[in-house]
Amino acid sequence: MEALVLVFAFFAGLLSRKAGYPPLIGYLVAGFIANGLSIGNAEFFRPIAEMGVLLLLFTIGLKLNLRTLMPVYVWGAAIAHMVIVVPLTAAVILIVGMLYAPLSFDSNYAAWTLAFALSFSSTVFAVKMFEERGDTSSFYSVIAIGVLVVQDVLAVAYLVLASGHYPSPWALCLFALPVLKPLIARLLKNVGHGELLLFCGIVFAIATAELFEFLQVKGGLGALIAGVLMSTADKPKSKELYDKLINLKNLLLIGFFLHIGYYGFPSIQMLLVAVALSGLILLRPVIYFTLFSLNSLRARTSWLSALALANYSEFGLIVAATAVQSGLLPTEWVTTIALAMSVTFLMATPVNKQAFSLYRRFYTGLNQYEKSKRLPEEAIGSLGNAEVFVLGMGRVGRGAYEYLQQSGHKVMGIEESYTNTQNLVKKGYECVHGDATDRDFWERTGLANRDMLLVSLSNHRENIEVIKLAKELGHKGRLSVAARFADQKEELEALGCQAYYLYEDVGRDFALHTFEDPSVPNQPHETSKV
Repeated sequence: MEALVLVFAFFAGLLSRKAGYPPLIGYLVAGFIANGLSIGNAEFFRPIAEMGVLLLLFTIGLKLNLRTLMPVYVWGAAIAHMVIVVPLTAAVILIVGMLYAPLSFDSNYAAWTLAFALSFSSTVFAVKMFEERGDTSSFYSVIAIGVLVVQDVLAVAYLVLASGHYPSPWALCLFALPVLKPLIARLLKNVGHGELLLFCGIVFAIATAELFEFLQVKGGLGALIAGVLMSTADKPKSKELYDKLINLKNLLLIGFFLHIGYYGFPSIQMLLVAVALSGLILLRPVIYFTLFSLNSLRARTSWLSALALANYSEFGLIVAATAVQSGLLPTEWVTTIALAMSVTFLMATPVNKQAFSLYRRFYTGLNQYEKSKRLPEEAIGSLGNAEVFVLGMGRVGRGAYEYLQQSGHKVMGIEESYTNTQNLVKKGYECVHGDATDRDFWERTGLANRDMLLVSLSNHRENIEVIKLAKELGHKGRLSVAARFADQKEELEALGCQAYYLYEDVGRDFALHTFEDPSVPNQPHETSKV
């Protein structure tokens, strides 16, 4: 019967995705229906759910970069938001408990715990959205992910404190784990790039979690620290491992969402409470926008970051499930939170899809809240007298830049990652920091008035946004865009652009490079004589 539940979950996730929403909504619905029909066994999904949560914490550790958390507009906004939202949410939850007996509490502490769980935003939702947009390196996404990491770390701290027992005295030895970083770096160097790297990460996460459990410390904290140790030992390898693990982690989290469905079938009252709690989410973008603006972020950055955080989190479900297991919360609250999270995803998805057009519509009103002071990451530089501009300085963009420069053109790169821009400038590239989809950047620099633009962004949808923006602003020059698939090339050409299909034209360029590179002597092949 569990196989039937998985089949049903697949089609429910597929329908959810076809409707334009995250598949996890379908997984939750599948779990509720399976529970209501008494199909399958919750215990079958428990180990899958636990492994999914373990890998979730491990991947958070792999991506944890303390430098991105240090600015006050990241950790300060995350904490200030909790200070504002938790008391308000706790008040609503207490009122709900008084009006509906199954959701009542034995102590006010339980209500505060639940309010704390509902203060998180969804990491899965935000990361998936940024990946689809191709905006994972943009400044606003770095801020949003930083806030999410701060929330996740606080959630892990709660899970450790909620374990209900004191660590073993031998747990102090865990502070010596950083001395293993040279050994971890050597190990990662030797495992290569295939399945052994993936296996290494999984084994290290499980082994570290078990070590923490043996010393009476929450295993989830061990998985998080294991990820941090790997990340600091070898950053490139940890990024490669993260890319390999992310889909496996998402796959195992399906078990978590299905397992949540077995906590109880939702009643009409639970659905009404979930809708009421979802109403509170409307305050979240307002609060975040205000906090970000007070920290001198541009209106566009504040707006996009705030919208990405306007939902409830799957991590809140993990905290609530832990509280239920410890007897702190009634089981019905897990079902209610799952419903509330689903409703906020239904609300946040269409709004975030229209985030850029909504910003353009409300541009005048939003920009009046900008401060005149600019952060270095938000400063818009001058484009100088360059003739050609490369939008997106990844591998393809850098290759185009170098060729054009060697050909005698005055060329400048535009890169959305502030850190990457600084590194490129240090290496001698003429490069400015800017988001190619940012209308403010185009208008303030006059980019639309330049003759030749080469667009080599990592995401096709982002390339389309750039083309539309260029046309809206009256660009009349030459516009060339890199495409990764044949159908994308056709779509770009239909929009009036010159499209370069990477996997079709790269062979020709390879041959040209072979015959035109003056640094390689053209020596005839000599056969040996016996």
